[in-house]
Amino acid sequence: MNGGLAGIIGVSCVFPIDLVKTRLQNQTVGADGKLQYTGIADCAKQTWKAGGATSFAKFKGMYSGSGVNILLITPEKAIKLVANDFFRHKLAKEGEKQLSVGRGMLAGGLAGMFQISVTTPMELLKIQMQDQGRTLKPGQKKLSATELTMKFVKENGIAGLYKGLSSTLARDVTFSVIYFPLFAYLDSLAPRKSDGSGDAVFYGSFLAGLTSGAASSFCVTPLDVIKTRMQTINKGANEVVYKNIPDAFVTILKNEGPKALFKGAACRMMVMAPLFGIAQTVYYIGVAEKILGIQKGAHV
Repeated sequence: MNGGLAGIIGVSCVFPIDLVKTRLQNQTVGADGKLQYTGIADCAKQTWKAGGATSFAKFKGMYSGSGVNILLITPEKAIKLVANDFFRHKLAKEGEKQLSVGRGMLAGGLAGMFQISVTTPMELLKIQMQDQGRTLKPGQKKLSATELTMKFVKENGIAGLYKGLSSTLARDVTFSVIYFPLFAYLDSLAPRKSDGSGDAVFYGSFLAGLTSGAASSFCVTPLDVIKTRMQTINKGANEVVYKNIPDAFVTILKNEGPKALFKGAACRMMVMAPLFGIAQTVYYIGVAEKILGIQKGAHV
């Protein structure tokens, strides 16, 4: 319950920035040698204008693909946060308050492995819906999440929803290996609450999540760029189809240079830093325990 609530609140706050990040990462140099978007602000401006005639339509356009993301973020965040807690407890030695870095990284990596069962189809559907505004031709109909899901399953079975599994696994495991130990360390440095729980104060957990999310997301940006491109089904003009992660890495590096692997890095940090700051704080508040009337769980 805590993990699901954390995910819903977090993703609702940062989704428009995530939309801009996806479109920035997917754009390539056109035949005229120019990029579709000049930067974060320009991409956001073009996306807002293309959303529709009314302000409500434009606002709705900034949340294109959010339905499936909010629906699936509930089990995804629940799995990620709870699995990390579970493995941290199992790997902790008796009487130990803080895990070693190595065991913390192992717990985070295992949590990342478990979450991809939900993350891969969620990201696949989200990316197609976010990118429709960039690749749709005039008069072409936008597909809903349900229509896209049925299309993928019809064409390739359930496996169709797991396109880009390897790149999602690489990104999410690497992210979790960095994020969770770093968060635990920074959270342990924050002032503690005076209620005897031993938990960090509200702003301490938030800043720890913010810093850890920003650092981890920057480190895995190349893997996120590769994952986004490998999961994009409807390619625009001059866009390449990649065979696997090494092929994508080499091709992008060769054709577009090292900078392309960090496309949307600032935007991704703007998404992940507040997302994890908000989600981790909400998770630590313990709303579920209050609703169920049980004692608040301790975190290692």
